[in-house]
Amino acid sequence: MMQAKVGDTLVVKGHHLGDKDREAVIIEVRGANGAPPYLVRWHDDHESVFYPSSDTVIEHVSRPGTTETPAPGRTAH
Repeated sequence: MMQAKVGDTLVVKGHHLGDKDREAVIIEVRGANGAPPYLVRWHDDHESVFYPSSDTVIEHVSRPGTTETPAPGRTAH
């Protein structure tokens, strides 16, 4: 199950050769315990409710004062 927090970045992989990845920052988690749906802000400042699919990965942000160690690179969920 995908779990995210406010401030994490969702990366949607391009579907075709040459397609760029799309990124959005999570500004609100609407599901229980970090589950989707998420309110996200895309790079063009557009906001939308987003339900991730299997081509989406989360980049977790590190938070000052926590003991969590973020995984290197992107973590698929």
